[in-house]
Amino acid sequence: LLLPLWHGWSFLIGASVLTTWQHHFIDIPTGALLGFFALWLFPRSGALPFAGFRLTNDAKARRLARFYALGAVLALAGAALGAFLCAVALFLLWPALALAIVAFAYAGAGEKVFQKSADGTMTLASRVLLLPYRLGARANIWAWTRNLAPQVAIAEGVFLGRFPTASEANSFGTVIDLAAELEKPATTDCRWISFPMIDLLPPPLAIRQQAAGALENARRDGTVLVCCALGFQRSAGVVAEWLVATGRAGTPALAREMLAAAGRPIHLAEATGRAAS
Repeated sequence: LLLPLWHGWSFLIGASVLTTWQHHFIDIPTGALLGFFALWLFPRSGALPFAGFRLTNDAKARRLARFYALGAVLALAGAALGAFLCAVALFLLWPALALAIVAFAYAGAGEKVFQKSADGTMTLASRVLLLPYRLGARANIWAWTRNLAPQVAIAEGVFLGRFPTASEANSFGTVIDLAAELEKPATTDCRWISFPMIDLLPPPLAIRQQAAGALENARRDGTVLVCCALGFQRSAGVVAEWLVATGRAGTPALAREMLAAAGRPIHLAEATGRAAS
């Protein structure tokens, strides 16, 4: 009884914004954005996004952090300047915050800012705050893979591909998901195992080895799709690790050749440089 009363009272507090002359409609979405940011900053479970932060020494990661930070600054400037003309411009605060969070990830916070669990789900705060970034990621997937097969067969029931739709995922026994920024489709009912890795950086060796081990175990129970956003680097790095670790490829170079022969564009110059030998 008390919980519905509490929810009702909270709703009335929020609705009162529209009945008070000092406030405007824009106070509702901007207030909600601040609330979701607080939920993201202090999640109910999992690591705090700022815990253990250390500025990265990786040149590529720092370059990507600067790129996304610039996007955040431009969106923030658009919101600030546009607000003088129309309060709707304040909606640019949403992509500004999303890009700032991604910049924070590349600067050293890592994949935990996306708050993705091992079963592929994400926190509500992450889903809401990072929606503008994810819409851009989805558009990028379409642009790069629209003329490619969604998945290609590699060996013995193992497939490599882009991030699947629910129907595509359900055609496999297991999905090994490496995309930290994307959430498992809601209607997926296959086995889903996530090893979140940040995009555009070489997959960490330890996580790559764990994912390769999970791939080998899952393969014994049925077909397996190994995916990331595009299926070019993170997922290809794990499949290459698996090929070498299980003796299907004698060297990382041979693993790279096997992946290329499957007909999928891959970018493994960095990702397989330290593959198991």
